[in-house]
Amino acid sequence: MAESINVVLCWHMHQPYYREGLKGAYRLPWVYLHGIKDYSDMAAHLERYPRMRAVVNFAPVLLEQLDDYARQLDALLQYGKPTHDPLLNLLAGIEPIPADAARRLRIVQDCRRCHAPRMIHPYPAFHSLLRMVGVTDETGANNAEQQLHLTYLSEQYFLDLLTWYHLAWLGHSLKQLPLAQRLMAQEKNFSVTDRHALLNLMQGCMAGLIPRYRALAERGQIELSMSPYGHPIVPLLNDFANLRDALPDAPVPQAPAYPGGAERARWHLQRGVAVFEHYFGRRPAGVWLSEGGVSEDALAQLDEMGFAWTASGEGVWRNSCVKSGLPESDMHTKRALFSPAQIDGFATRVFFRDDGLSDLIGFKYGDWHADDAVGDFVQHLENIAHFFGEDASRHVVSVILDGENAWEYYPDNGHHFLDALYSTLSSHPRLNVDTFSGQVTQAAVTSLKRLAAGSWVYGSFSTWIGSEDKNRGWDLLAMAKHDYDRVAKGGGLSAMQLQQATQQLAVCEGSDWFWWFGDYNPASSVSDFEQLYRDQVRELYRLIGVAPPIQLDVPLSHGRGNAENAGTMRRNT
Repeated sequence: MAESINVVLCWHMHQPYYREGLKGAYRLPWVYLHGIKDYSDMAAHLERYPRMRAVVNFAPVLLEQLDDYARQLDALLQYGKPTHDPLLNLLAGIEPIPADAARRLRIVQDCRRCHAPRMIHPYPAFHSLLRMVGVTDETGANNAEQQLHLTYLSEQYFLDLLTWYHLAWLGHSLKQLPLAQRLMAQEKNFSVTDRHALLNLMQGCMAGLIPRYRALAERGQIELSMSPYGHPIVPLLNDFANLRDALPDAPVPQAPAYPGGAERARWHLQRGVAVFEHYFGRRPAGVWLSEGGVSEDALAQLDEMGFAWTASGEGVWRNSCVKSGLPESDMHTKRALFSPAQIDGFATRVFFRDDGLSDLIGFKYGDWHADDAVGDFVQHLENIAHFFGEDASRHVVSVILDGENAWEYYPDNGHHFLDALYSTLSSHPRLNVDTFSGQVTQAAVTSLKRLAAGSWVYGSFSTWIGSEDKNRGWDLLAMAKHDYDRVAKGGGLSAMQLQQATQQLAVCEGSDWFWWFGDYNPASSVSDFEQLYRDQVRELYRLIGVAPPIQLDVPLSHGRGNAENAGTMRRNT
């Protein structure tokens, strides 16, 4: 009979920086919407199953935004101070419902931005509000007659629409509370008292998120890890040539390198640790480098900082095996995939994601009955354990995916699936749920001579660099960094000005801007991100007192792809 095999579930919690500059308005609401839905529910599932173990990875820039939203909501409710998020101000009545059709249309468009089959259709009152203005899954209010109709609707219509949008975004655990149940049963005519009660519920949730995860870590149930501060692609900051490891013929940006990139990578790692320690009171043992982007120069930086582990995707594992001359038999059976890798000359161990199992959760099981999905998942794990036989306990299956974006595609925000999954995994006699830190010294090690540079997506960096749109984005960033360096070295900025400019630079270096550049992405998402990216770079120029180049006036990308965007962990639109 096979021994138990070790299983690590790693949930990566990540949203990019959505504010206009350091103090401006939030252009997109995904931080607080995922806060009241996914981050809350994911904590609740772990709290309900104390024998469950997992790794929860946070991007530090997300932690700061979660904290900021909690504080802004508190100031709104306590003192009537407007937040920096327009949707919240409209919901609260801090800002009046606009009279003109264009701004009313924007409210309608904002309130349909979710996966309709799971988040609109189950609520007839919500669905009816959208159908009332001719908005369906396929069309928006995009003709003159529909937009004129918006001007005749009462303010209460829009207040009800905003209320339902936020009710739909509540996680399953929050929807069970009496207040949420009452409001959903009420269906319409939500008063300012109703809406402020909902905002109070949301504020309490947001304020409690970081303490809940900290408490889970302090009692040893989860391991908390981090990504570099602004979620940059560290290997690309270090050297654009890292692109060529997996794609030797791919075009690179005109800039020969990102100026001072290795130092910027260290800054993101060091700043990430500082933010992590501020919120969680401890130093992380491991790092999920942004997008699972690894390289040997990045691994050397992790070694410098004493990190015990990092992780990447199966494509990187396969490329590394080839470069290391690992026997094809081991690659064919994926034997070496289920062991942390010891790369020659480096101390930090590298775990590799089982892409098949991870993607089943991320993309497939949402359409399955929860019991069937969990049964299928566990069967795969049992098959792996059977393959290793008596040696199973020395191996680990790594399942890594976004902790927020998949659940929108599941019934009831994934409640039934995760409930069954945690119940089964935490009590299964042959599956030992653990953390990466728990396995880094326990699991059998695979020795590899080389670590191939690449990411969790296809084992390459093609999602972020190597195409015309993406390379233009890098060239603009490299140009801005060159100007930043020149001004910073010239001593023309005060200490405070330099600190603000450095922080803004970190925002511009995030991975998500480059993720969305490309015609294969949906036009609305490309527009959101590429406009905000150019605005962030303009703000950097403002902070260093340099006129921005005219290239920033030209859109980098337009997009026309399918909004479902297969091949991603699930990046919200």
